[in-house]
Amino acid sequence: MKQLAEVYNQQSIRPEVDPRDAKLSMAYIYIAFGALFLGTMAGVVQGLVRGGLIELPYSISYYQLLTAHGVLLALVLTTFFIFGFLHAGMSRTMGAMSSLERRLGWGGYAVLTVGTLLSFTMILLNDASVLYTFYAPLQASPFYYIGLTLFVVGTWLGGASLLTHYFRWKKQNRGKLTPLFGFMTVGTILLWFVASIGVAATVLLQFLPWSLGLVDNINILLSRTLFWYFGHPLVYFWLLPAYIAWYVCIPQIIGGKLFSDSLARLAFILFLLFSIPVGFHHQLMEAGISEFWKYLQVVLTFAVIVPSLLTAFSIFATFELTGRAKGATGAFGWVKKLPWKDARFFAPFMGMLFFIPAGTGGIINASNQLNAVVHNTLWVVGHFHITVGSTVILTFFGIAYWLIPVLRGRQYTARMNKLAMLQTILWTVGMFFMSGAMHLLGLLGAPRRTAYTTYQDHPTAIAWFEGIFASQITMALGGVILFVASMLMIYIVINLAFFAPKAHTAFPIGEIADDARATPRIFENWKLWIGIAIALILFAYTIPLIDMIQHAPPGSPPFRPW
Repeated sequence: MKQLAEVYNQQSIRPEVDPRDAKLSMAYIYIAFGALFLGTMAGVVQGLVRGGLIELPYSISYYQLLTAHGVLLALVLTTFFIFGFLHAGMSRTMGAMSSLERRLGWGGYAVLTVGTLLSFTMILLNDASVLYTFYAPLQASPFYYIGLTLFVVGTWLGGASLLTHYFRWKKQNRGKLTPLFGFMTVGTILLWFVASIGVAATVLLQFLPWSLGLVDNINILLSRTLFWYFGHPLVYFWLLPAYIAWYVCIPQIIGGKLFSDSLARLAFILFLLFSIPVGFHHQLMEAGISEFWKYLQVVLTFAVIVPSLLTAFSIFATFELTGRAKGATGAFGWVKKLPWKDARFFAPFMGMLFFIPAGTGGIINASNQLNAVVHNTLWVVGHFHITVGSTVILTFFGIAYWLIPVLRGRQYTARMNKLAMLQTILWTVGMFFMSGAMHLLGLLGAPRRTAYTTYQDHPTAIAWFEGIFASQITMALGGVILFVASMLMIYIVINLAFFAPKAHTAFPIGEIADDARATPRIFENWKLWIGIAIALILFAYTIPLIDMIQHAPPGSPPFRPW
């Protein structure tokens, strides 16, 4: 920590991020961690109920808590943090925002917040207990869908702010290669824009008219297809900002340089191309979709593995080169040279390790025969938690440890680093027990999205509570550890934002290795990559969607079983 103080506490250096831009980014981050606080409270109670350890009062529904947990953590926490991080990084690498860009950023923040409050209010009133995926024919209040619409529109405004910033920089710096952070931000936002068209279409054209009583029935298959057109690339909207931190920030934190700028940019282009036309692998067990189209999208799903493997190779090559530059010898001597006692590195690294079983589980979920075994079981929930709840969230925590001091002009102290290390360890242990139990319970047939039940003391269901590790009680106890870790994170955030000593903290932006190959200019031809992405989407979805509309079943009336 002595080196950390020497590097990051230089009083005389100007702020890394324009103070006006820092204020906007912090506004997003405050909402993000408010969602973490409320979402983990709902999660721990839900887990204790599912494990049969407590009972809810009559006035609170288990599925109400489950909806709040999913919406607050999977949508609100991630989206607000991402926009806070991206706005700050663009200001740091491409200059301060213009007044127009800042107004768009604040407009997006305002609309996002209003949409969040409206939807969350409906959940609190138990008028929207439709879970995170809001599957039809479950029907929420129309105000819930209006809130979701505002949420998406808010992201479009925030995204427009970032893209406007990028195009202004390109106009002022003709012929120059875009900073890696800016390039990756553009890739992330373009992916979001294209993917969110699906959820906007189903909410505006299907759910809103249906919930307002303008139509009696809803085409369930079409609504789910449009949701998963959005739902799978949503995972990469969460992951790509974590990858930005891995590629751009971590090399500087560990005192090294990025192995390859070209590989990093290629990976993001491939994510843009292949992460959207793959939604059918979430619908392998649904009737009404041709086996051919399912097969096609499964093939495209496996294509997404390529940029993930490129990322793994590039990041670990960066680690090895850094260690060897510091004098490491032997096959794995470089491992000892990494800053294991610095939580700004340790938390994202643990997220990287979690992505190994997470990626393996994703391959299983996308395989037709294996998916039939784990479909709609707790396995899927466990996979989701180690993907988003571990890889993404641990990286976001690692970012927060230095980003909040940067934006608030404060110091990341040795004491906060010790607490951050403890927080990371608690989160890792809690997720190991909770997600590990979920995976094993899923293999034993335990269903997802159900409250506590022994199914009239059926022997199979009883076994879900009596195993040593494959137990719903173990799952609940893991959730308790995660809750403690979350509360510790909230304490760290408050301390870093308001009570840490005033000081200059640097925004870590890494350099490219000296011997790295030059980056091909074609990588910045966004018209080409967007065109190919749209062609793949049209090829994968046009015929199935036309068939769903032309041969639509009578549709379903609404159901409200709560």
